[in-house]
Amino acid sequence: MLDFYTLIKNNPWDEIKSSIYNKTKEDVEVALSKGEFRDIEDFKALISPAAEGFLERMAAESRNITLRRFGKVVQMYAPFYLSNECQNICTYCGFSLHNKIKRTTLTDAQIIREAEAIKALGYDHILLVTGEANKTVGVEYLQNAIRLVKPFFANISIEVQPLEQNEYEVLIEEGLYAVLVYQETYHEEEYKTHHTKGKKSNFEYRIDTPERLGKAGIHKIGLGCLIGLEDWRTDSFFTAMHLQYLEKKYWQTKFSVSFPRLRPAQGLLEPKSVMTDKQLVQLICAYRLFNENVELSISTRESASFRDHVYKLGITSMSAGSKTNPGGYAVFPEKESLEQFEIDDSRSPREMEKMLHENGYEAVWKDWDQMLMV
Repeated sequence: MLDFYTLIKNNPWDEIKSSIYNKTKEDVEVALSKGEFRDIEDFKALISPAAEGFLERMAAESRNITLRRFGKVVQMYAPFYLSNECQNICTYCGFSLHNKIKRTTLTDAQIIREAEAIKALGYDHILLVTGEANKTVGVEYLQNAIRLVKPFFANISIEVQPLEQNEYEVLIEEGLYAVLVYQETYHEEEYKTHHTKGKKSNFEYRIDTPERLGKAGIHKIGLGCLIGLEDWRTDSFFTAMHLQYLEKKYWQTKFSVSFPRLRPAQGLLEPKSVMTDKQLVQLICAYRLFNENVELSISTRESASFRDHVYKLGITSMSAGSKTNPGGYAVFPEKESLEQFEIDDSRSPREMEKMLHENGYEAVWKDWDQMLMV
């Protein structure tokens, strides 16, 4: 099997974009008629402009598939920011090195205090997040952080700088369950314009990260693109192609896809590609029709009204009451350290649980435990 970087090179961006935009209503009809046997060409049709007139039909089938596969449950998780120190310059991120902000990395005592606060909110699933600063928040720091929070939580994921295979293996031994690593954009030249300094500027190294994770034996890999950097339809196609590639090669691994849209942050650029709420619904449904097993996540970047409607159509996990600055839950609740981006849905975890319950859904706080692993 070709490595994914070579696979991208064999599928030029402009050709893929043209193919998507040239899909017809007949192509969409064919894709919808295939049921569970849809392929990547069908996904193209489902994310194309031609499919916008089929949204109600797509949403109905997406909801039915989700109910059949996952039931009326939504997994709840909380982002746990450990540090905003970063060695990269990225045009869209509040943590970027060029932003003159107060930098904060939590100490052991602060990590424990923050863990206690998040636990008190009811969470058992956490996502540890840092900027990309190997010297400050490298493998040893992450290993120690996992050890500190493991007594509090049943499930630990990370969203940090890409690591080597052997480094992931070390963290997996400590109890790491999942790693989220977003490519941001699959357009190599555009990628370079947004990542001008730091290790993240290496497009090929970043795109190979899920491969290293698969080889390391991680339980779950999270994929996604930052919606707004480039044409969202084309970026989403390459994300789906990446998902398909990894599923075939690492079939024992679980996968998730997230849908981060550019949000306000210090030094942030304006989106090059604007996605409407309706188009985000189309994309979520397209993923569910393409892959009934992939987990789909929506964060507090999105509005309360949008999240109150979209979770029924394909979403399997959501955050609530999120803080995107280090120590935001207890150590620095007054935002003494900068947020990575502004949230939109500010409801508490219990308010989200109440909303889900009133609509016949269950908020799941714990569905996996280290005790079950052999």
